[in-house]
Amino acid sequence: MRILVTGGAGFIGSHLVDRFLREGMQVRILDSLEPRVHPHGAPRYLPARAEFVRGDVCDRNTLRAALEGVDLVSHQAAYQDYMPDFSRFLAVNAVSTALLFELIVAHRLPVKKIIVASSQAVYGEGQYHCAQHGDFQPAPRSQAQLQRGEWEISCPACARTAQPRRLEEQSNNPYNQYAVSKLAAEKTALGLGWLHGIPTVALRYSITQGQRQSLYNHYSGVCRIFCSRALQGLPLVVYEDGCQTRDFLHVDDVVEANLLTLARDEANFQAFNVGSGRPTTILDYARQVLDLIPGGAGIEISGEYRRGDNRHSVSSVGKLGSLGWRPTRGLAEILDDFLAWVQSSGGIPQQVPDAIAHMRSAGVVLSAAQAEPVPN
Repeated sequence: MRILVTGGAGFIGSHLVDRFLREGMQVRILDSLEPRVHPHGAPRYLPARAEFVRGDVCDRNTLRAALEGVDLVSHQAAYQDYMPDFSRFLAVNAVSTALLFELIVAHRLPVKKIIVASSQAVYGEGQYHCAQHGDFQPAPRSQAQLQRGEWEISCPACARTAQPRRLEEQSNNPYNQYAVSKLAAEKTALGLGWLHGIPTVALRYSITQGQRQSLYNHYSGVCRIFCSRALQGLPLVVYEDGCQTRDFLHVDDVVEANLLTLARDEANFQAFNVGSGRPTTILDYARQVLDLIPGGAGIEISGEYRRGDNRHSVSSVGKLGSLGWRPTRGLAEILDDFLAWVQSSGGIPQQVPDAIAHMRSAGVVLSAAQAEPVPN
């Protein structure tokens, strides 16, 4: 079997490459080596046994050549940050997916199955429950609400604080450019896969972390941002009040989810959450980082928020669990593995862009009325 891994030089993609090779597959990597992620070119961890093609997944000729002789496709290539270059998200994430199917259909390529990387972001502000009025999907919090420092989601009928629910696959509600592009990609893939008889699966990753996360891209990824700042003796900057919850997942568990759904026909033409199912507050995350990296400058609640952030995002993983998958590694292992990766890479790079200042200047990070103290 020959498998094409788009984005195979990246964080998740490279771990999949290694695993596919161990499974005895022939692997071809297509990756553009985005300078923000790979400023020094191809990373040293890429295995010599994998065929490497440098190119843009949105380029028709490049993608067509990469698909030659391929039996399976693992479509991991994606663009993700918080900057307002809205069109690029759709071009890289959604249009490339459409182009992938277009080429397979037009050239009658004998691709047997496609796995598409989607995201928990497709749920938008999430799924909530009001004790009086039941379940609802909220619109994103308004700028006026966030400016007042009112962080929690309220029921639109009675204005009482609502409780977040685990995110279920059947309901999505994206608003920001990344979320919309990922939902567009997975709907394109699942729809065209069904219409043209190409078994396809979409995997909605929660916040995936571990070794090989780029140490250069500080626009997204709380693990690298917090660990990098702690290692440099800088305060860990926390948005809102730090009580927002997230779902953190070890990259090894993501690899297992990919292998399972690639092998199981029952997964075809469906979307699955891939998460831990466990809520972690950003404050708790910051404290665990500081426990591992003593001597840091503490936690700074900046009185700011990031435009487009959700308040609570924790996935239900029962659907994928019904196929036999479960997460096996927790936050402690995530942080241990990431710090080992930093050490093996020679430490934090000297020249890392000031992403926080850049996002402030671009209007992505905004100030609320007043900063909140750090809870004990």
